[in-house]
Amino acid sequence: MAVIIKYIVERAGVEKMTFSSKPEADAYDRMLDIADELFVMLGQSELIPDEQQREDLALYLAQQKELVIQTLNQKTKHTKASVADKDQAKDKGKEQDTTDAAKTAVVLTEVTQAADELAA
Repeated sequence: MAVIIKYIVERAGVEKMTFSSKPEADAYDRMLDIADELFVMLGQSELIPDEQQREDLALYLAQQKELVIQTLNQKTKHTKASVADKDQAKDKGKEQDTTDAAKTAVVLTEVTQAADELAA
């Protein structure tokens, strides 16, 4: 006779999944915990009024946790880079404005001198 050990993930008295190893069962349980938290968050947003759709979306996002985190990190890095680029562009714009103002002042001085010479 063989002895088989099974790990059962249970939520609210309902058997959700059965695993043959404890780490797999723990990982699935953590994923369900994340889905529960996401469900609450989605409910607070009132963007998805249908409870079943909220539950499905929360479960999907929890299952795709690594991809979601990766995507959010890329957007954050991209946003930080964009802000830095915009700041550099503003600094260059200010430098250009200063140079343009100096050139304009020189031209105005030359025009004024030429006008004074013509008037004299």
